[in-house]
Amino acid sequence: MSITEWLLFVLIIQVVHFAGTWRLYEIAGRKRWEAAVPVYNSIVLMQIINRPKWWTILLFIPIVNLIMIPVVWVETARSFGKNSTADTLLVLFTLGFYLYYINYTQQVSYYPDRSLTPASKAADTLSSLLFAIIVATLVHTYVMQPFTIPTSSLEKTLLIGDFLFVSKFHYGPRTPMTTVAAPMVHDTIPLAKVRSYSKWPQLPYFRFPGFEAVEKNDIVVFNWPVDTVQKFFVKSPRVDKPIDKKSNYVKRCVGTPGDSLSVRDGYVYINNKKLVLPERARPQWSYVVKLDGKTAIDGNYLLKELEITDRTYEIGPNTYLFSAITDDAAARLKNVPGVVSVDKALNRATQTFGGNKDWNFDNFGPIYIPKAGATVALTPETLPFYKKVIQEYEGHDLKIINGSIYIDGKKATSYTFAQNYYWMMGDNRHNSEDSRAWGYVPEDHIVGKPVFIWLSLDPNAGGFDKIRWERLFTTVGGDGQPVSYFKIFLILLAAYYVADYFLKKRKKTNS
Repeated sequence: MSITEWLLFVLIIQVVHFAGTWRLYEIAGRKRWEAAVPVYNSIVLMQIINRPKWWTILLFIPIVNLIMIPVVWVETARSFGKNSTADTLLVLFTLGFYLYYINYTQQVSYYPDRSLTPASKAADTLSSLLFAIIVATLVHTYVMQPFTIPTSSLEKTLLIGDFLFVSKFHYGPRTPMTTVAAPMVHDTIPLAKVRSYSKWPQLPYFRFPGFEAVEKNDIVVFNWPVDTVQKFFVKSPRVDKPIDKKSNYVKRCVGTPGDSLSVRDGYVYINNKKLVLPERARPQWSYVVKLDGKTAIDGNYLLKELEITDRTYEIGPNTYLFSAITDDAAARLKNVPGVVSVDKALNRATQTFGGNKDWNFDNFGPIYIPKAGATVALTPETLPFYKKVIQEYEGHDLKIINGSIYIDGKKATSYTFAQNYYWMMGDNRHNSEDSRAWGYVPEDHIVGKPVFIWLSLDPNAGGFDKIRWERLFTTVGGDGQPVSYFKIFLILLAAYYVADYFLKKRKKTNS
């Protein structure tokens, strides 16, 4: 929805609110016109139902307001003596229109000093649950979101089975574009396996200011730009999801807006300079290892001895393919008795972004990464790199007529970008579907920055060994090797419970 459409939608909501509550405002001793003024009418309504004025803010926060608005309907009815279970159900099942019935047909009295204490234990539990959901939704949407590593594309830095906390405030929290959705779930409701959201209405993209910009070498969680994966709720082969409901991906940002990027023999170059990765980053490639056939070793033995955790395949007599090992591990392999040769197996896949037949995943580019406000020339050669940007990410009509490029019906020889774009790649270079396959990541697809591993489970282990204890409570970024703060967490947790015990005991003694 455009800004104009949203303003019209908000105006309609205000008219509906005024028509259903103006008499109730008057009964409560307020003026009729106060029910008609946007935002102000909500502040006045909070006073009428004897709730704090800051509740007004919650009414305008997407997703949270889906919980708060029904609460306010019920509170309004109760402020005018409609306290029965039947009244509550009627308010909810009529989507608030029961207030019209009260407003026009009932002789009601206003109860400004009504008790706000829940009448039963069940009501108290429900009230506490709603409050917890609201707080959790606010934290999940605007502060910190849990995330699980599903693939090995960042192997050695992030492992399959790592459970992360992803910061929303580093790059600035993004307001939900999908305004009608189940709280704290992504595109599908668990167990029910049905879509968790409505595509309409959609808010325009907006991001609050962050503490930092996305920088090269940052590990970033983002919505997968080409996510049209078929899910449980449609039969068609393509699903066009709203941006914030596309699948969450995590990769390393290796190119930022305005960079010229190329990949040479698997290494990333920015503006013709090799990208220097941080110490924690351990890029891997596939290597072919040949043995002499005389020494009693095999691929699995090499994996164990060199503490290489990825897979190995026997591809010929005394020849093994190691699917993902570091350059350091490859160098150590060369010194193992019985190893004849260790050669990097470059990825020759030619289905790359841009469609250049001479490029592959290990030798790619150079390409320009779009920057907001920058202008590029449009030619038949450059258009494949920017076609999706112009059509899908920035919403223009693009056509080619008699060899000429037309944007929104006008002949175009250049294009100016409206937003920034990024280039994301996995450290596991030969086992990562990333920007080399599907291109740029728009700024409005950025979700957040992983900051903390709070749990790590090894999918190949069992019992007590399933937990990777050394990874618990480790930071994702920073210099040096990861350090676990799990012991410190346990000490602080124990100190909290001890302090809480003595405070409660002292309070009980004083009472």
